[in-house]
Amino acid sequence: MTVMAERPMISGTESGNFEELLDLLDELHLRDGFKAEIIRGNIVVSPWSKGYYQRVMHLVCKQLEPHLPAGHSISCGPFLYVFPGDESAYGPDIHAASDRAFETTSNRLDGEALSFVAELTSSSTRDDDLTDKVEVYGRAGIPVYLLLDMQEEQATVFSMPSAKGYEARCSKPFGEKLPIPQPFDCLLDTTDFKAP
Repeated sequence: MTVMAERPMISGTESGNFEELLDLLDELHLRDGFKAEIIRGNIVVSPWSKGYYQRVMHLVCKQLEPHLPAGHSISCGPFLYVFPGDESAYGPDIHAASDRAFETTSNRLDGEALSFVAELTSSSTRDDDLTDKVEVYGRAGIPVYLLLDMQEEQATVFSMPSAKGYEARCSKPFGEKLPIPQPFDCLLDTTDFKAP
């Protein structure tokens, strides 16, 4: 099956359960430039990021790497993290997780192994990044969710995960330093995050 779209395409799931959706996701053959996730029990296909997002992702990884919790790695590689309780599976733009999470032959990684996620919004993914992912990442207990709103040129860090999502948030416009809370406890310089 090949799925092509200019923006997210949602496929209904009335007949399937979460495991069946994950299996279907494994069978998708997407054209270059697209990724698939499971959001709210639906498969969502969206285009890859703009070119300059790579610079921003690299800057985030470079700044946070010295502050990683012991035994954790940070990357912007394409990995799928699964959240069965929410019937969601996300491929965050940037992710830091326990090295143990990668000791598997499966392409489905444990979302609870994450210590940090970051999403860079696009016009097609912004709503999900601002709503569903805030709730799911928080309920999963991920200590830090960094949302880089590329349309508004603003960085928001969510922390203090709870059953309702996140209890704390702090926002700064691009160009300022944003405090990244425990377990990182550092400042993120967003000076070079703006579009060229």
